[in-house]
Amino acid sequence: MNRNLRTALVLVIAVTMAGIAAWGVYRAIQNMPVREVEIARASAVVAARSLPVGSMIAKRDVKTVPWPADNPPAGGFTSEDGVVGRGLVGAIVENEPVTESKLAPRESGAGLPPTIPSGMRAISVKVDEVIGVAGFVVPGTRVDVLVSISEGQNSVARAIVGNVQVLTAGTRYDQDQAKDGKPIPSTVVTLAVTPEDAERVALAASMGRIMLTLRNPLDTQPIETAGAQMNNLLRSPVATPAGEKPVKTRAVKAAPPPPPPPPAASPLFTVETIKAAKRAEEIIK
Repeated sequence: MNRNLRTALVLVIAVTMAGIAAWGVYRAIQNMPVREVEIARASAVVAARSLPVGSMIAKRDVKTVPWPADNPPAGGFTSEDGVVGRGLVGAIVENEPVTESKLAPRESGAGLPPTIPSGMRAISVKVDEVIGVAGFVVPGTRVDVLVSISEGQNSVARAIVGNVQVLTAGTRYDQDQAKDGKPIPSTVVTLAVTPEDAERVALAASMGRIMLTLRNPLDTQPIETAGAQMNNLLRSPVATPAGEKPVKTRAVKAAPPPPPPPPAASPLFTVETIKAAKRAEEIIK
């Protein structure tokens, strides 16, 4: 047998053995039983579509989806019966889990009333383009309430309520129109205030002119001003050195000038004497 024939025979045997081995492995894998790994799953109720604040949840608005049992949504629901028929106090988007914090108590209805925090009151203030900060006082923003009152010939302006939340602008209590910083034209703004502040706002609205100032939502500092008066409005400001806070002063009435001294008693007569080149006067009483 020559060399070329031996080489071809070895190649044929090697290819045959490799094919037999591959076929055997293939058959062995096919005959292996399928192992199913059980994944722990639970259910969660999510929104079927985006819902604004104040909506009454219906069955078509939610759906139940599988959810990992190890990480359930905090305050979530596993059954649609727990959310249907309840109002929303916070907007939710599509496929967002519905949680207890976004729902009003059962039987409390929908609309604006469920969105009012416990212990607070809703009071409406008539506004225009100026008072409403050009329409940028929208639901969710925070404002300070100022009042301007005329007292005889003097006028006073002062902040009476600070850092209050705007519930509605006009008849809207969602922020769909306020996206991308767009203003909401309205004639009435509803604020969430305490009962004491509601009395102050009502009295201020009946006695003077209400103004609103827009506040940064991260600014929670209380208002510490004494108000502004017309008598002090046009006074020249006192220069304050750099780095020092201005010192508050109050007007003090000047003391009256002392009475003039009584006039000296006039003499009875004067005698003039001349001695040589000297001249003298002598007063005789």
